[in-house]
Amino acid sequence: MKRFFILCLALCLSAASLAAQEGRFVQKDNMFPRVEIVTSLGSIIVELDRSRAPITVNNFLTYVSDKSYQGSIFHRVERDEENERDFVIQGGGYDKDMEGLHQNDPIFNESGNGLKNDMYSIAMAYQDRQPHSGTRQFFFNMDNNDHLNPGRDWGFAVFGTVMEGYETLDKIMTVKTVYNEKIGYDFVPETPVVILNIKMIEPTPL
Repeated sequence: MKRFFILCLALCLSAASLAAQEGRFVQKDNMFPRVEIVTSLGSIIVELDRSRAPITVNNFLTYVSDKSYQGSIFHRVERDEENERDFVIQGGGYDKDMEGLHQNDPIFNESGNGLKNDMYSIAMAYQDRQPHSGTRQFFFNMDNNDHLNPGRDWGFAVFGTVMEGYETLDKIMTVKTVYNEKIGYDFVPETPVVILNIKMIEPTPL
């Protein structure tokens, strides 16, 4: 009987530990949680929108909770030179050695939530032509990217907006980029821009 009790207690503690790592349990009563993204070039404060993008926000917070964004990089800093406009800053999926990081199950694409891919919004990335393949990579819109919004086809799901740290994103946008043979991609910063940490900001009491 004692062994059975200990086993049940261990299982309950294990389940509680797993639950604590799921984004849906992170500030679960806060519809607009805020995070601070600390990078090697400065910090960015983002307000997430659970009211419009609950699946995407909770997915993002799961990765925040398990600390797996620490040490990841922004691997894509893309500018549309032809039209002389900034485009996106994308990251969260690779380390400094361009090794892909672990991914949880893909999530449903919430691009029809009414949030737009406007400048300084944050959105979920997905694989080309696979709209429900988003996992851990995200990007910041560095212009009003209307063509990324849904129309006849799926768009990219926006799940928050930058509140502070615009200057950090602007600084990242100016880094020198090169072609990276390992991932076969242009627009990769020559000097890695590292995500040192993403941490929750405690909500201000009403």
